[in-house]
This record gives sequence, C-alpha cells and structure tokens, in this order.
Amino acid sequence: MSRRPLRADAARNYERIVGAAVLAFEEIGPEATLEQIAERAEVSVMTLYRRFRNRDQLIQAVFDHLLATEIEPATTVRTDDPWQDLVDALTTVTDLLARRQAIHSLALEFQAFANETAQHFLHSMQRLLSRAIDAKAVRPELEVRDLVAVIVMTMATVHPDDPHGADRRRYLALLSEGLRPSPVTLPPPSSHEVPGPPAHGR
Repeated sequence: MSRRPLRADAARNYERIVGAAVLAFEEIGPEATLEQIAERAEVSVMTLYRRFRNRDQLIQAVFDHLLATEIEPATTVRTDDPWQDLVDALTTVTDLLARRQAIHSLALEFQAFANETAQHFLHSMQRLLSRAIDAKAVRPELEVRDLVAVIVMTMATVHPDDPHGADRRRYLALLSEGLRPSPVTLPPPSSHEVPGPPAHGR
C-alpha cells in the first residue's frame, strides 16, 4: 500500500504500534483494545489515534505487515521447480493463518484481508501459478481464485485438537494433487468471488 513517507519519529511509532498490535491480538485475542495496544507499544492512545483513525485501519496495517514480512516472501520463486514453489507458497500461507488465528478472525470480522492487501497477495500467487502453468505442472484452466479456494478448504480442517497441523498438511496435500494436469477439464467457475477462509471457533 502506498503511503507518504513518514518522519523518522512517526515511522518508529508506526512500527512499534503495528508490532505491539500483532503481539496483543495473538496473546490477548481479538478483544485486545486499542488502549492495551498503545500501552504495549509504549505510546499514548492519542499517538495511536493520530496514526490510525479507527480499529479497522490498525487491523489493515497488521495484515499489510504480515503480508510484507511473512506471506510475500513465501510467494517468491525459490527453485527451478514451479510445482514445488507453488505448493510451498500454499503451505506457508496456511501455516501462517493457522498460527495466527486471532488475527485471522479479526481480519474476517473487519474485512481487513480485502482490497489492496488481498490484491498484492493475489498478484504474487498469480505469478507462481502462471509459471506452473507454463511448465505444464498444473491444470492450464486454473485461476488464482482456485488457489484461494485451496487455502479456504484447507483452513476448514484446522481445529484445536490438532495442534501440530496433521490434518492441515494431509488435506492440503490432497487438494494440491487436484491442481495437477488431468484429462478431465474442470467445470467453469461461478461469477462470484471465493469467500475468505472461515474463522474457526466462531
């Protein structure tokens, strides 16, 4: 997301607030207040509100941060194997969402994983998908929305009784195999977007 350059002190406060928000949402849960986040960031509540006019803006910033630091690095080309790069990206994204359940739930509630943040992610995944299609490693009729659906369906298998993610890994492997080339062409998709991953335990 493009922003005007911040002064050095404002940039430090921004980073401290976003970092504190990540930890607060994970440790306290989605109910973490802006006051608690400001306290953890060691800034005043007024400073927090100068940077973020409301809670939704802060949640969006948290997702932008996670996208830049954890998700986008996973969607870069790492090897000369387009299939493995694509599967590794899907694995990393589902692992991240499973690990950060509180932030995941908040993003769904406030629709933070939408618009510009989602578009950055989708463009990154599209590059991996196009490369895999060119290498004939996956079905040629695949669209990036199909990768989102794989993530959605995999996240539906995440549950508290599986802390090590055995089910998540099993069903991601099963769904990923459906991406491989097949003599049977997939039916066309609907005109509606695939919904975001479900919030667990809600």
